[in-house]
Amino acid sequence: MAEITASMVKDLREQTGVGMMDAKNALAENNGDMNAAIDWLRKKGLAKAAKKSGRTAAEGLVAIAVEGKRGVVIEVNSETDFVARNEEFQSFVRKAAQIALGAKDLEDLKAKDFGGGKTVADALTDLIAKIGENMTLRRFGAVTVSNGLVAGYMHSALADGLGKIGVLVGLETTGSADAMKDTARQLAMHVAAANPEYLAIADIKPEALERERAVLKEKHIQSGKPADKVDAIVEGDLRKNYYGQICLLEQPFIIDGKTRIADVVSQSEKAAGTPVKLSGFVRFQLGDGIEKEAEDFAAEVAKVVNG
Repeated sequence: MAEITASMVKDLREQTGVGMMDAKNALAENNGDMNAAIDWLRKKGLAKAAKKSGRTAAEGLVAIAVEGKRGVVIEVNSETDFVARNEEFQSFVRKAAQIALGAKDLEDLKAKDFGGGKTVADALTDLIAKIGENMTLRRFGAVTVSNGLVAGYMHSALADGLGKIGVLVGLETTGSADAMKDTARQLAMHVAAANPEYLAIADIKPEALERERAVLKEKHIQSGKPADKVDAIVEGDLRKNYYGQICLLEQPFIIDGKTRIADVVSQSEKAAGTPVKLSGFVRFQLGDGIEKEAEDFAAEVAKVVNG
């Protein structure tokens, strides 16, 4: 029997929203296997979702930069929000984002020339020494189109191109890119609000899809649905709920709350009289997946585990 620790219970509770005793029991029933415990809770109807949403706990800034047919988004973390409002820190992040337009990936960006004979990584090290707070150039993302445009959107902006949620959306079109600007920006705003995981159904990882099918099937069997109809019911659930939650093209547009994003793109194509394709997106939310210590809550969990 695997040891069930306080941190395991805390992690499971944060992922599923269940009570501490339910989280502890789920882990105990599944020998400490986190994914199996999540599925066990969902089959019992205690957990509403399998998707893990990382706590936004780190401070700093997300930055976007768009030039021509390419857009980039980076995240630079700091220890406090106070530093995120520091003009020198903002200046560094903004310049790093511009440099990122010519970078292939995060490591390439860190090695790029920042000016003054220093790399981006060196400039950040100097800034850490000057401000006296730890900082990290954490993530890099990019969207590039062959023909068309890349639209950027910054939610909760602190300054131009700097904020807490940065989004890029790419639209491929052989027609006028200017005619697509409003649609592309609305799509970027949608991504900021809806937080899709995938672009299309075909992009869902097979293991994630099979896991969802297994959970739904077991849930319907336990609820007494006819065995010969369960598979069809499961596929209906996937189409009605699951795909629309995690796939951008299947989500209802935030502007009207009902039109599928795929249909929004089709309507744009008809209006433009030329092919239009939503080719990709990137969404960075400040601090996604990084946790700060919560000593009081951890102590509370420890009491339950050890009690």
